[in-house]
Amino acid sequence: MDSTPNGDGDVEKYAGVKERSNSVGVDCFTWKDVEVFQKSLTRHVKPTPIISGVQGLALAGEVMAIMGPSGSGKTTLLNALAHRQASSKLAMIGTLSVNGSPISTKAFQAISSYVEQEDSLIGSLTVRETLDFAARLSLPSHDRRQRVEELLASFGLRDQANTLVGTPIRKGISEGQKRRLSIASLLITGPKILFLDEPTSGLDSTASFEVIKYLKKVARQHQLIVIASIHQPSTSTFDLFDKLLLLSAGHTAYFGPVASTRTYMEARGSPIPLYINPAEFLLELTSSDFAEDNHEASTSIDRIHADWKNSANARDLTSSVLSLSEDDSKPLHLAGAKSHASFTAVVVALLHRSFIKSYRDVVAYGIRFAMYIGLAIMMGTVWLRLPETQSSIGPFTNAIFFGSAFMSFMAVAYVPAFLEDRATFIKERANGLYGATAFMISNFLIGLPYLFLISLIFSIIAYWLNNFRPSASAFFTWVMWLFLDLLAGESLVVLMSSLFPNFVIALALTAFANGLWMSVGGFLVSPKVLNVFWRYVFHYIDYQSYVFQGMMVNEFAHRTYSCGEGCHCMYQTELASQCRIDGKGVLAQYGYRTGKNGEWVGILIAIIVVYRLLGWLVTHLRST
Repeated sequence: MDSTPNGDGDVEKYAGVKERSNSVGVDCFTWKDVEVFQKSLTRHVKPTPIISGVQGLALAGEVMAIMGPSGSGKTTLLNALAHRQASSKLAMIGTLSVNGSPISTKAFQAISSYVEQEDSLIGSLTVRETLDFAARLSLPSHDRRQRVEELLASFGLRDQANTLVGTPIRKGISEGQKRRLSIASLLITGPKILFLDEPTSGLDSTASFEVIKYLKKVARQHQLIVIASIHQPSTSTFDLFDKLLLLSAGHTAYFGPVASTRTYMEARGSPIPLYINPAEFLLELTSSDFAEDNHEASTSIDRIHADWKNSANARDLTSSVLSLSEDDSKPLHLAGAKSHASFTAVVVALLHRSFIKSYRDVVAYGIRFAMYIGLAIMMGTVWLRLPETQSSIGPFTNAIFFGSAFMSFMAVAYVPAFLEDRATFIKERANGLYGATAFMISNFLIGLPYLFLISLIFSIIAYWLNNFRPSASAFFTWVMWLFLDLLAGESLVVLMSSLFPNFVIALALTAFANGLWMSVGGFLVSPKVLNVFWRYVFHYIDYQSYVFQGMMVNEFAHRTYSCGEGCHCMYQTELASQCRIDGKGVLAQYGYRTGKNGEWVGILIAIIVVYRLLGWLVTHLRST
C-alpha cells in the first residue's frame, strides 16, 4: 500500500506557512512537467531529453535534496529550477511558479541565490571581510553590520572571523568552513530561495553534516526554501533533509519526505536494509552504469520509473502542485526582495576589495613587480651607460624598442589575475549583485596606480643606467609613454581574456597579438618600406608604434652625437661640419616627425578606450 506524503499534508502546511510569511511572501515554489533537452542540429533529428516530466514543490523552511547517480540530471534540473541556462545547446519547457503564479527570470533572480559547486571566495580576504564586501555589494549601509554578525553566528564562523580564507601560498580556514562561508555570503542579500550545487562535494562526512545542519537551521529561522543537489550523503546528513527528489536517467524515481522513503521503497518491493546508508542503497538501485547485464538493468530502471508514475504518491504530488498553483491568494511582492547598493557604492566596494587583494596576494601584482624590476636591471646593464657617439645610436634605438615592446609583451602576466577576477564576477553577476559596467570600471581604475608605479620604478632603474637624455622633462615623458604602453597592453589582455576566458587560449592570442604589433611597429621594418597591406591594416592601429615613435622623438629630437675619430658621420645633418649628428636626422630615417606628441597620446588613449569598450561589450553579452 502506498504512503501518501505529498497530498493534503503539503497543502495544509502551505496554509500554515502563509500565516508567518516573510515580507516578500515566498511561501511556496512549484514546478510542473519540467523537461530539459539538447537541441538537435537539424529539424529531422529528435531532441535528446535530459530531464523528462519532473514535478515537485517546496515550502518555506524546507531543505530539499535532489539526488541521483552520476549523469541522472541533478545539476541540469537544479539549473532549470534556478532559471539558469547552463548551455546554449539546452532548452527547457515546463511551468515554474512562486506562490501559485509563474514568475519571470528577472523577478526570480531578485528572490533567489545560487551557490555553485566550486567556491568563488577570494583567498586574500578574511571571513568577516568576505561577508562585509558581499553586504556592501548588495545592501544599503544601515543594516550591513548587523546582518554580517548574524550570519557569522548562524554558521559558526565567529571564531574564524578575522582569519584569511586562504590562498595557495597562505593557509586559511578549512574546506567545510569555506563551504559555510560561501553559503553565508549569498544569504547576506536575504534571498527567499537558495539553490546549492553539491554543497558537500569534497568534504568529509563530518564537515558535510555540519554544512547541512547549519543550512537547515538558517532555513528554519528565516523561512528559506533550500534546494540542493547532492551525490552520496552519509546517513546522518541524509536524514537532515526534509524532502527528497530522487532522479534516475532524468526521470523521477521518488519525491516526498525523506522520512517516508523507506515506506515507499518497501511498498515497491525494494526495502532499504537496516544498517545500510539509505542514500547509498537508492543510488545503487537507480544506477545502471556498472551493471553486468545492461538489458536487465535497463528493464529495472524502467520499472522504477513506471512504479513512480503509477503510484498514489505521484498522483498526490500532481494534486498538490495543481492545488498550490491555482492558489493565487498570496501574490508575490518584490518590495522586500534582495535590495541593492547604489552603482557608486558597488564600484567603491569593488575597488576596495581589489586593493586588499592586490597587496595581500603576491600573485596579483607582487610577481609582476619583481618581473619588471628584473627586466629593468637586465635592460640597464645590457645597454649600460651608452656614450653620446654615433656608435650608440643603434644601441639606443634597440634599447627603446626593447623597453617599449617587451614591457607591453609582459602584460600577458596579467591574464591569470584577470581570469580569476572575471570568474568571481560571473558568479556574482549570476546572483544579481552587479553588472559588467561596475566590474570593468573598477578593474580599470584599480590598475592605474599599480601600472604607474611599475612604469616609474622601471624607468628609475633603466633610464639612467642606459644614459638616455638626462633631463627631468625627458625622463617623465619616457615614464608617460611607458605608462600608456602598459595600460594599452593590459587593456589588450582584458579584451582577449574576455573573448576567450581560458588561460591557455587567452595567453596564446595575447602573445600572438603582441608579436604582430612588434613586427609592424616600425622598428623591425621601417614604415617607409613596410608592405602596404600591413601598414594600412595594422600599423596605424598598433599602439606599440606610437609608443616607439614617442620614445624615439623624446631621445633623438633634442640630442646630438659625436661622429668619432675621422669625422665619418653615419647620418648627414646640418651639424656634419661640426663632426656631430643631429638626432633629428635619425628620426628622418624612420620617417618620424617632431611636434606630434599630443596626437600620438590621443591615438593611444583612443586605442585603450576601444579595447576596454570591446572588453565591456563582450563581458556584458557573455553569460559564462
